Amino acid sequence: MGYGNSTHRQEEWMPELNAPPTRVAGRGRGWYRGDCHVHSVHSDGELTPDQLAAGARAAGLDFLATTEHNTAAAHGAWSRHVGDDLLVILGEEVTTRTGHWLALGVRPGQVVDWRYGLRDGRIDGRIEEVHRAGGLCVAAHPHAPYASGTFMYPYRGFDVVEVWNGAWSSDVPWNADNEAALAEWGRGLAADIHRGRWRPAMGNSDTHLAGQIAIPHTVVLAEELSADAILAGIRAGRSWIAGSSAVELSCTASAGGRSAGIGERLKAGDAPVVVRVDVRGVPSGTVGFHTEQGRAHSASLPESGTGAVEWRTGTADSAFVRIEVRRPDGHMAALGNPIILA
Repeated sequence: MGYGNSTHRQEEWMPELNAPPTRVAGRGRGWYRGDCHVHSVHSDGELTPDQLAAGARAAGLDFLATTEHNTAAAHGAWSRHVGDDLLVILGEEVTTRTGHWLALGVRPGQVVDWRYGLRDGRIDGRIEEVHRAGGLCVAAHPHAPYASGTFMYPYRGFDVVEVWNGAWSSDVPWNADNEAALAEWGRGLAADIHRGRWRPAMGNSDTHLAGQIAIPHTVVLAEELSADAILAGIRAGRSWIAGSSAVELSCTASAGGRSAGIGERLKAGDAPVVVRVDVRGVPSGTVGFHTEQGRAHSASLPESGTGAVEWRTGTADSAFVRIEVRRPDGHMAALGNPIILA
């Protein structure tokens, strides 16, 4: 989502003395919920950082990323809104002439240049700049249907693809452009896995208005609740996307006494692989098991929305399996990164 190409005139580096803490004490290894694409009044959003922080807490989020368009003006403003229950990651939405991308985990006050397009050949240098800072580069809403929103760059160099972007209005959680982004990412996943390096998916609300935060958001397995650990989990694909905080998803693949979860590799050999999916919060939904052959199997959830389903496969049939959970109307409720079957 985006409402124009904001052009804040900033220096490439703005020192900030009041950047938010990068780690939340006492929060060890676990699954953390977060929204890495939000806008406040510091660019073109309608909410203040205080309102966004309150919304994140109400939605059950553990972290969020501040991603104003082409500015670091909000970085210092977040320091007084974080606490033991909420981590804030510094970022920027870089709105170039031929596509938008997220720079996550930048330094306090760092501004990544946006004044270029595909033909200028400048994006590789900007990606390297973010990587040098320890950050993550995300191709944002690649099929957004508005001027400059469609992502025209190759994914080469980007760490993650935002396949699920928030709604244009607060009451519609799944858009046609998300379906196109998911299909494009899914088609390339098999080839990338066979080449030994695949690019994870993530989902974010792209909040501009009240009622949008956390719809959707990304649930990350991290060693601790810190900016570095969260970005490492996203980079590794140890994550899944939730349509709301009411949705829970767990997926494991087991073979020969070994098991692996989302974003992990299962050394299955020739043994049969049992994939188990546990879901909560999707009444009468459908669980789809996707491999390099597309959707290979599906199963229905009960009216209660809580259930477990299993499916058997093997490495002869696919190099990975990933999960989609859809509501009865076909809209996405949850989406997982793949488990690699070696």
